[in-house]
Amino acid sequence: MPPTLASLVHHSALKLTVRAGEDRLDVPVRWAHVSELADPVPYMEGGELLLITALKLDAEDWEAMRRYVKRLVGAGVVGLGFAVGVNYEEIPEALVEAAEEAGLPLLEVPRRTPFLAISKAVSAAIAADQYRAVTAGFAAQRELTKQALTVGPEGLLAALASQVDGWAALYDASGAVVATAPEWAGRRAARLTAEVERLRERPAPASSVVGGPETEDRVELHSLGTGRRPRAALAVGTAAALGTAERYAVHSAIALLTLTTERSRSLYAAEQRIGAAVLRMLLAGEPDHARAVVGDLYGGLLDAPFRLIVAEAVPASSARVSAGRPADTDGDPLGALAEVVESAAARAGEAVLVVPEGERLVVLAADGGAAVAACEKYASALEAARGANGREPAAGGDEDALVAGLSAPSGPIAAAGAYKQAEQALSVARRRGRVLVEHEQLAAGSVLPLLADDAVRAFADGLLRALHEHDATGRGDLVASLRAWLSRHGQWDAAAADLGVHRHTLRYRMRRVEEILGRSLDDPDVRMELWLALKATSGE
Repeated sequence: MPPTLASLVHHSALKLTVRAGEDRLDVPVRWAHVSELADPVPYMEGGELLLITALKLDAEDWEAMRRYVKRLVGAGVVGLGFAVGVNYEEIPEALVEAAEEAGLPLLEVPRRTPFLAISKAVSAAIAADQYRAVTAGFAAQRELTKQALTVGPEGLLAALASQVDGWAALYDASGAVVATAPEWAGRRAARLTAEVERLRERPAPASSVVGGPETEDRVELHSLGTGRRPRAALAVGTAAALGTAERYAVHSAIALLTLTTERSRSLYAAEQRIGAAVLRMLLAGEPDHARAVVGDLYGGLLDAPFRLIVAEAVPASSARVSAGRPADTDGDPLGALAEVVESAAARAGEAVLVVPEGERLVVLAADGGAAVAACEKYASALEAARGANGREPAAGGDEDALVAGLSAPSGPIAAAGAYKQAEQALSVARRRGRVLVEHEQLAAGSVLPLLADDAVRAFADGLLRALHEHDATGRGDLVASLRAWLSRHGQWDAAAADLGVHRHTLRYRMRRVEEILGRSLDDPDVRMELWLALKATSGE
């Protein structure tokens, strides 16, 4: 800690004696300054121990001393050192009483103690304190780096909270809390969402200090990221202002969190190229190749039903919205949408594939997941803002900065069909002046009643006859297997579980279906015809 008046009084070489303000000796001393001016206040910054001999003061004038001491206290001087045996053999009572009344510590400096010795003692103590702070800061930096590398942001936050004796929280780009340490700080961090959103609107790097009844403590907010739009924010809550060592720890945490949250341009570009390749393989009807390329990069995203979102940017008015989502401050609605779905997926711990495709953005996200829900909420906020501004939907969609279409749930083998669905929904959204249209909204009823026609039934019977004849011999249940496989969008494990067989058995049966029919199940038209035939003959 920095030097205090108490530490100077206890310094054995200085031989200082306390004559007033003995209960205020724990105050830190920022510097020791010598001045014989009758009014040294204009040259004070606050926190000084002022050293005098009263060369130009009438130290025995009671009123003059009261005025002198009052001005020193008002300037933030923390103590007064009076050298005896120079101009006065003892400290005049007028000065002692004035110091007592004002609560200003008054130290008697013996003649054999030069002011220079006091200045050196203060300077040495300040230097030692700064060295301790720097050493502690480097130690904190090592610990924070270790936690960031071994545990991740959560471990780093825990180490930072310990270093500052408070709490820390990490926010994503939308202002939502990603992680806190300790856990009890979650509620406090959540109250600062609006402050984080305001910080996000300022040029980076940005910071602010929040305090008051809402926060229960002093909170520093810092933006994280190297671009115009911060990718995250850090909150640090403490009972008091940060010291030097704590400040080092916070700055280290900002740098480390920026490294962990801001991916390099080359890495991001590489991920986008992989994502684009995976999407092309899916649309080309090569789901197995897509899985081989993607590995564990997107988790189980390709092993469960997903939805495709196709979005386009269109000429927009200057209206902007900040209703729970990032504003399009960069004039990049597709980038804002990507940020929305990626942030939602990251918070939920789910994978999402986001691929810029020329003037479009294609998103492949888990059906029923957080990313799809965030996209729908984002679109609703845009449309609500348009309504609040009194604007009517315009043909061609030129009143919104974004227009998008959402497919029905699909699987890897039917990705091309899902893409067409999303395109169809996008086209309708554009014509209707909507922000988002789901493909399932395009049909008010069902096509199934149309299958009751006798001609359709005859076609279905003819298409499936060979499979029924095969099943009649007792050599397998190809019709039921085909129905299960199609209903599960080509998901082998799910369909096999429905049938109660091994997936290898199901794969063999599907190969037999292709051999018997002489048609490939990779063809979406074939899958559509077979599904309609099954529906027509089952009476569903």
